[in-house]
Amino acid sequence: MNQDINFHPSSGNIFEDLGFENADEMLAKAELTRQINLIIQQKKLTHEDVAKLLTIELSQAIELEKGKLLKFSTDDLIRFLKALGKDVEIIVKNTSSVSGKLTVTDTESNVMVS
Repeated sequence: MNQDINFHPSSGNIFEDLGFENADEMLAKAELTRQINLIIQQKKLTHEDVAKLLTIELSQAIELEKGKLLKFSTDDLIRFLKALGKDVEIIVKNTSSVSGKLTVTDTESNVMVS
C-alpha cells in the first residue's frame, strides 16, 4: 500500500491547528492546568487534599487532573495557582502586530507557551 500522506506544518498551537476559535486562550489554560497538576504531583496531594485546598468539589479536583479545560475559567486557574503558593504575574505590553497574543511563562523552568 503506497499512499501519499499530506503533512501540514504545525502553528505551534494544537488548538489553532484543530480550528478552535479561542486557540490562544485554550493553550494558555492548558499550560496553567499543566502547572497546577505539576505542583499537585510535587506536593503529592490527593484529590481530597486538592478539593479542600482549592475550595472545589472532589469531582472538580478529578476533572482538573484530567485537564478538562472547559470546566474552569482562566480566573479559576489563576486562583488555584495562588492557593498552591505560586505568584501569578500578568503583563500587558505593546505589540507591532494587528492583534496581541497570550503567553504563559514558567519562570522556574523557563518554559514559555504562546
